[in-house]
Amino acid sequence: MEICPKCGLPKQACVCEQIVKSSQKIRVTTDKKRYGKIVTIVTGFADGIDIKQIAKDLKNRLACGGTYKGDSIELQGDHREKIKDALVKMGFEGDSVEN
Repeated sequence: MEICPKCGLPKQACVCEQIVKSSQKIRVTTDKKRYGKIVTIVTGFADGIDIKQIAKDLKNRLACGGTYKGDSIELQGDHREKIKDALVKMGFEGDSVEN
């Protein structure tokens, strides 16, 4: 059985990611890329979060393409209204998401 080095609980019962999700400030902005295309940029994720998995889940929930670069996620299209609900369903707090 593997033990989490941060919280000391077994890996199956580890609560580190839930604690990190509740204590961060996520910012959602839009940017205009080449040829006038709009992308939604989600930033502000802490180090204990798997950004690759969150990007994959957001792309599936919002039915769009996108990528993750460093500590930010870029989604194709303008998703400012829908992204807060998607992040809340993924376990983030609604107060921590700002548009």
